[in-house]
Amino acid sequence: MLIKGKHHVTYCTNIHPGQDWDNTFKHIKKYVPEIKKQVAPNIPFGLGLRLSNKASEQLNEKDHLSQFKKWLDTEDVYVFTMNGFPYGNFHDERVKDKVHAPDWTTPKRLSYTKRLFQQLAILLPAGISGGISTSPITYRHWHTSEEDINSAFETGAKHFTEIISHLYQIEEQTGKYLHLDIEPEPDGLLENSDEVIRFFEDYLIPIATTQLKSKHAWDQEESRKYILRYITLCYDICHFSLAYEEPMATFKKLAGKGIGIGKIQVSAALKILSDQQQNNAIWETLSRFDEPTYLHQVTEKIGDQVRTYNDLPALLKAKPNFKELRAHFHVPIFLEQFEALYSTQDHILKVIEVLKEEQISDHLEIETYTWDVLPAALKKDLVASVVREINWLKERL
Repeated sequence: MLIKGKHHVTYCTNIHPGQDWDNTFKHIKKYVPEIKKQVAPNIPFGLGLRLSNKASEQLNEKDHLSQFKKWLDTEDVYVFTMNGFPYGNFHDERVKDKVHAPDWTTPKRLSYTKRLFQQLAILLPAGISGGISTSPITYRHWHTSEEDINSAFETGAKHFTEIISHLYQIEEQTGKYLHLDIEPEPDGLLENSDEVIRFFEDYLIPIATTQLKSKHAWDQEESRKYILRYITLCYDICHFSLAYEEPMATFKKLAGKGIGIGKIQVSAALKILSDQQQNNAIWETLSRFDEPTYLHQVTEKIGDQVRTYNDLPALLKAKPNFKELRAHFHVPIFLEQFEALYSTQDHILKVIEVLKEEQISDHLEIETYTWDVLPAALKKDLVASVVREINWLKERL
């Protein structure tokens, strides 16, 4: 839904199971109309659509796509953003680092993303832009040598260049502007703003400029314009809080390099503050977030460096002395504190303050995908929980 004529606000349907199209559509029909009824009864409701590769393939079969579009129109719902990060199943099985597979070094990731853009171009209403968030190239720990990392950057840049041409052609044919939003996260090959800038400057722009000149006869200036137009950033607030980056500083740094923010994912991480009187309670409460489905990296800032534990069990085993830790566990955005733990909700509030003054991005997607793996005390009715998150964000905007 459009808030104050500036921001399309939604939640991401990756919170619902959806390995295939039938299952995906079943959950959309079950939950979306009721959520819309409570948060946007009289205005169009935007949707952040997540499709697995299998669901996306099946959406192109028979008349599924036209029937889905007809259902969206009937329900006064529109799709303006998609989550193209998880390729396979995202629920009810161990995901962990498989969320990155296949990565941007593979043709499978490229093919999947192109198909999603073709579908988004059909679903997207006229007059607004559309975006798809995606993996930060690959999972860092799959590439150990400098040569291997360099190769992953180069291959990723070449595949992103194909996306640039693809989106240029879509815009020429349909008039619709679409963008690919790279989503940095802990232990991704891109984790923070400095790494994003380095990738753009050392790999994407030089590699894409050469390829685009050959394919489209664009000069260097034209190539740079289209690279920065079609490849943008997904600013996941949880992820950047884990990098200990302040929102305003990051926005200014990226803007200074011409790198746009296609989507802001509104999300909160766990924050663990040292308290000797509550030390046992802290570790006991934190252990209840240790679950086997998703990666929950934990970060600690030491001087100017950020140290990362690759998953919550590694931290729980070490139990180090610390001043502050942040854990990659998406908790409800309305949650400021849970027992002995806190959240990085303060980063969301800082982003909102910036958005009141600057149009950093017009796509805001709440992404709390962990409802089914939260500690029992936080598991509530799903519709009520999503509605509470949306209303919390609406009120502060």
